[in-house]
Amino acid sequence: MQTRDASIEIVRGQVCLDWGWRSDKKIRLIGMMDSPYVRRTAISLDFMAIPFKSERVSVFRQYETFASINPVVKTPTLVTEDGMVLMDSSLILDYIGRLVPPERRLTPFGVAEYARAQRIIGLALAACDKTVQIVYERALRPAEKQHQPWLDRVRSQVLSAYDLLERELGTGEDWLFGSRPLQPDITAAVAWRFTGYTISDVVTAGDYPALCRFSERAEALPEFVAWPLD
Repeated sequence: MQTRDASIEIVRGQVCLDWGWRSDKKIRLIGMMDSPYVRRTAISLDFMAIPFKSERVSVFRQYETFASINPVVKTPTLVTEDGMVLMDSSLILDYIGRLVPPERRLTPFGVAEYARAQRIIGLALAACDKTVQIVYERALRPAEKQHQPWLDRVRSQVLSAYDLLERELGTGEDWLFGSRPLQPDITAAVAWRFTGYTISDVVTAGDYPALCRFSERAEALPEFVAWPLD
């Protein structure tokens, strides 16, 4: 791994090279790691040993720069090795999953397991979405213009998502689908870290012991440590 001020390049990728990649071709991931969607993508790329370059461009502070890459200014944005611009973390990860052999993919093989995995990912992404809505309402509207009934509704949604995730995790001491983290594990852990970082007054960590244990275990992994929320 090589670290620079403006970007981080991941040079792990022998699996990808075996599938016809060239080491001089790098995918570009555009976005800041304070976005859970960017962070889950970066961590997933690392788990799948995909070489890529992280470009920390903010949709707020560097809007024009981001727009020059993707006029829609949606994070994360991924630029493929052939220059095609993709967006939306789930769509990006679906594409990336097609670049690696089956044993490096982050989705379960069985139909029933896949359905459960999608449910867990959906809950975690819903929690992220609702957390973002609360953050934006607080940060972008003056206090006197914030709509409390809306905030109450969104709060109930984020709590419901985490209530259901807590049940899915059991004790929180094991990965959800075997011996290694898959996409549901990654997304659940990233969501919990993001919510705890941004709206800890809304979601009380002590009410979710399994999520706390699970997140702590995930955040200690090298793939998570390499892409801290910042």
